[in-house]
Amino acid sequence: MTAIAILLLAAGASSRMQGRDKLLEDVDGLPLLSLMCRRAALTGLPVYITLPGLSHPRATATGDAIQVPVPDAAEGMAASIRRGTAALPEGTEAVMILPADMPEITAQDMLQLAAQFHGPDSPILRATAVDGTPGHPVLFPQRCFAALKSLGGDQGARSILTAETVRTVPLPGRHALTDLDTPEDWAAWRQHR
Repeated sequence: MTAIAILLLAAGASSRMQGRDKLLEDVDGLPLLSLMCRRAALTGLPVYITLPGLSHPRATATGDAIQVPVPDAAEGMAASIRRGTAALPEGTEAVMILPADMPEITAQDMLQLAAQFHGPDSPILRATAVDGTPGHPVLFPQRCFAALKSLGGDQGARSILTAETVRTVPLPGRHALTDLDTPEDWAAWRQHR
């Protein structure tokens, strides 16, 4: 397979979790972060993970993922994307970016997105729910790396998505949309499982 890297974003503050860390919440007997790193590793692609710092409690839950510290994480998602993209080795042809708080994204979902990538001229690939609502992961070809490395603020990569051709890739159910930011989100999600 082409040189696609997976970049899990895990440097956020979990500020809406009322003192709990959403990435260390239990899912199927594992911290969510461990589960997401494991699923990403099952793709066989190299996995990078952004963290607030290498001594952060999350650092012990990342398995074999390559850890990327984000000292300026308080700035928002852009800092994570910038640092994570800058950490990719020479020769990486695309990066698949997803927040680590999306417990329904499977290894199969990641592989499905990766399989749609067709080299340097490939459009950006964006996962959607079955109904077409855009979500994550998003796969950026190498030509977007310079723009990813210069992002600012908490807007993520929205500016790049509007400037480039984007092809959507539907994933099952609401896999591409389910992210759990509050204790209420977690309670509702657990109840529906």
